[in-house]
Amino acid sequence: MTPIVLASASASRAAILRGAGVPFSAVASGFDEDRAKARLLAGGASPRDIAVGLADEKALAVSGRIDALVIGADQTLALDGVLHDKTADIEATRARLETLRGRTHSLHAAVAVARGDHVLWRDVGDARMTVRAFSPAFLDDYMGTQGEALASSLGGYCLEGAGAQLFDEIEGDYFSILGLPLIGLLGFLRQAGGLPQ
Repeated sequence: MTPIVLASASASRAAILRGAGVPFSAVASGFDEDRAKARLLAGGASPRDIAVGLADEKALAVSGRIDALVIGADQTLALDGVLHDKTADIEATRARLETLRGRTHSLHAAVAVARGDHVLWRDVGDARMTVRAFSPAFLDDYMGTQGEALASSLGGYCLEGAGAQLFDEIEGDYFSILGLPLIGLLGFLRQAGGLPQ
C-alpha cells in the first residue's frame, strides 16, 4: 500500500480519517496560511476558491518532501458571499453566532491529494446551513456548556455535538460540514493504491 499522510495538525480531520479506518500519519504543512489566503483574496478568489487553493497548497507543501499520497484540506465559511475566518476568542465566537442567527451561510470544504509536485485529485463539498433564531438564553447556555472548544470551530459550532441544536435546516454532506469530504476521498485513495480495493 502507498503511505498516506495528512498535511494537517487538525484533530477533527485526523479523527474523521481514523474513524473511517484509514491508516495515515499526520505532518503539519508548515506553510503560511494567512499569507496564502491574503494572496488569493487579493486575486479576487471566492471563498470556495480559497478553500480549494489552500487545500492544494497544504498538500503540495508536504508532498515535495515525503513520498506518499498527501492529503491537504481546508474549509471556508461565507455569509452573503463574504469570507469569515475562525474567531480569535470566545467573545468573538459569541458575536459570530449572533451574526449567523436566523440566517443561511455556506461552508466550502476542499480536499486535495498530491504526490511529488502534482495535485492528483481534488474535491469540494458545499453545504448550506440555516441557523435558527435561537434565544439569548439558549446562546448563554450553549456558550456556557461548550466553552473554549467553540473557538477552534470555524462557525462556532460542532455539528457532531450540541451544535446541532443551532440549526433549522442543513443541506450538504455531513463529512464536508465537519471539514473533510470523505466519501470521494476514500474512493480516490483506493484507486491510487493507498487503501485496499
